[in-house]
Amino acid sequence: MALAWSYDDIPDQTGRTTLITGASSGLGLVVAGQLARRGASVIMAVRDPAKGERVRAELTGDLEVRQVDLADLDSVRRFADRMHADGRHIDVLINNAGIGTTAPDLTPQGYERVFATNHLGPFALTGLLLDLFRPDHDPRVVAVGSNLYRRTRPRTDFEDLAAERPISHGVAYVKSKTAALLFGAELDRRLRRAGSPVRSFLAHPGMASTPMHDQAQSLAQKALLAVAKPLFSRPMEQGGLPLAFAATSPAARTGQFLGFAARRTDLRVHFDALVPPADDLALAERLWRLSEEATGVRYLDAELAESA
Repeated sequence: MALAWSYDDIPDQTGRTTLITGASSGLGLVVAGQLARRGASVIMAVRDPAKGERVRAELTGDLEVRQVDLADLDSVRRFADRMHADGRHIDVLINNAGIGTTAPDLTPQGYERVFATNHLGPFALTGLLLDLFRPDHDPRVVAVGSNLYRRTRPRTDFEDLAAERPISHGVAYVKSKTAALLFGAELDRRLRRAGSPVRSFLAHPGMASTPMHDQAQSLAQKALLAVAKPLFSRPMEQGGLPLAFAATSPAARTGQFLGFAARRTDLRVHFDALVPPADDLALAERLWRLSEEATGVRYLDAELAESA
């Protein structure tokens, strides 16, 4: 199934609050601007607040900048604590922030930085903010994945949090985005079992020309991008459309991957079924338990729900 949809189809967002991570550039900035123009109050959760304020000044609407570094779990907790202390509520959380390639590096908690930024941080942030969602405002969480998991054999050795096994930049990225998909799908299943009104959607931009492409470090990555970008890459503004669709459209569905097809001229939002390993229920539960242990954030416990 595929649906023709554009930013003009975004419903009126007046009275809704959307929190977007990584909103100072790329897809997050695009979606922040589009939702704010349609009445949403947008919280731009960014690593560099000075940069966030600069880009916010160029946008129209109700936008607020708040600092968080998703690679640092202490920063995630401080962000959530401030949201609670300020009495804030949210209706949509778009877990957009992510990194692609980086020199081998560990976070303050000793975890491989790409996996921590793209999965562990969003896992912790979602759990810490879950009680702030307003049940009567169509509450949604949007996980941003990558369709590369369909075209590669993503590693699922999620227990190797410090990347003790050598791992290439590209493999680390696909592994982390596969984890984001497993998490987003499992989150929705647990929300349903808990009777929560919050829904968890999965979205991807296809190949979009974002600042992440500038992070390519190896000659092989740069050569691959040089070939692929003219064939498959869409402008950044188009790439944000599936994320906005998942965050706002009444037609969006959970349990499916919402995004573009490979052909760059096809601008419809496709509803794709998850394929292995993203559809592996046992793997998703294993990742959830590991994520709880790594982050210290425990929520929507499946065993408690089943015994209740």
